[in-house]
Parts: sequence; structure tokens; C-alpha cells
Amino acid sequence: MTDVHAGGDLGGAPVEPNGAMKRRDPPDQRLARFLVRPLVDTAVTPNHLTTVRLVLGLAACAAYAIGGDLWFIVGSLLFLLSTLMDHADGELARLSGKTSKVGHVYDLAADVAVQVLLFIAIGIGLRESWLGHSGLPLGLLAGAAVGVLFAACQTLEARLGGKQAGLPRLGGFDFEDVLYVIAPITWVGGLEILLIAATVGAPLFLAWLLWHHWRVFFPREA
Repeated sequence: MTDVHAGGDLGGAPVEPNGAMKRRDPPDQRLARFLVRPLVDTAVTPNHLTTVRLVLGLAACAAYAIGGDLWFIVGSLLFLLSTLMDHADGELARLSGKTSKVGHVYDLAADVAVQVLLFIAIGIGLRESWLGHSGLPLGLLAGAAVGVLFAACQTLEARLGGKQAGLPRLGGFDFEDVLYVIAPITWVGGLEILLIAATVGAPLFLAWLLWHHWRVFFPREA
């Protein structure tokens, strides 16, 4: 669910060493690579971009928590930018060779903080909606479920090797790209449905992931 600051290929070659076809990078990742190329030979580091991503994400959470149509729109736009920046730091790390384990951990922490807090903020912001006071408990449940799912995905990637390893992909988009639908759902006034869907859907997807990769999560001891 995140780009790695340590390791990874630089060119995104279409063919693996064994001759197998390599998955084509999703459109947002290619866009991020294009945007950060001018920064390769500058003093800008991947950690700088991670910080920008974190600030944008926290600002988005604050806007959602304030609530109301205007602040929901502001929050959605900030979150879109934040999500795009999530790819930018990893692309700069690969293109410039400015990789670090500290940067990797920082990137992961920024990701999980923004993704968990977002659903809690949405729950707070919907206090005046038909969800009423149930918005906050739903937000807390959705945020907790997303946090556990994030940890499970990271475990899966680490054990199988490679970004998005073992996760479903549809139409050239990675699983994490589902975050992009939050903005348009906000624009059409569907945040209540989104929050309920996240509260129910995240645990269900986690259960499917554990079932589908049971031997990866719980390997038998030799």
C-alpha cells in the first residue's frame, strides 16, 4: 500500500530476467514518475515528498472532520493530492538512488496515519448527517479495520516479495487505487454509504486475504 524508499527497479522494464512479462505500472505511478524526474538532480529527497504527502493528508482529514459540503470538497481535493504524492516519494527514490530504510519506515507511517485518520475524520464530519452520533463509532471501526488490513498487506508483500504482491489487480490498477474513489464519492454526497461500506468491506476483505493466503500468513514450522 505504499511505495518503498529502499530498493526497487529504476526503469520498470517490461520483461523479467526469466523472460516473464512484468506487470505494467498503474497510470498514477507513471504520472508520479514523470512529475518527479526534474527533481532527480536536486536537493529534494524522497523524505521531503513524504512530508508533503503527510501534511496534505492530515489537512484533508482536518477538512473532513470540520464537516459541511464546502469542507468535504476541500478535503477530497487535498486527499487526491496526498494520494498522488504517495507514489511520488517512491519514484524519486528509485530514479535518484536516494533510498533509505528510515525513509521506508517514514513512508509506511505516513500512509497508515493518513488512511486510518481519514475514516475517523469522515465519521466526525458526518455528525450532522442522517448517521448522527453513529458516525464516529463507524469511523473508528473503519479506521481500525483499515489499519489492520494495511498491516496484513505489508506482511503479505514482505513475505511474497514485491509491491502489491498477492493482492488483486483490475484493469491495470492496484488494490490501493481504490482510495481514488473517495473524492468522487464525496462530490456526489455519498460519504455515509462510503463509511458504512468501509466498516463492512475492510474486515471482509481482510478475512478473504487471510483465507486466500493462509499459508503465507501462518507458515508451518519445519
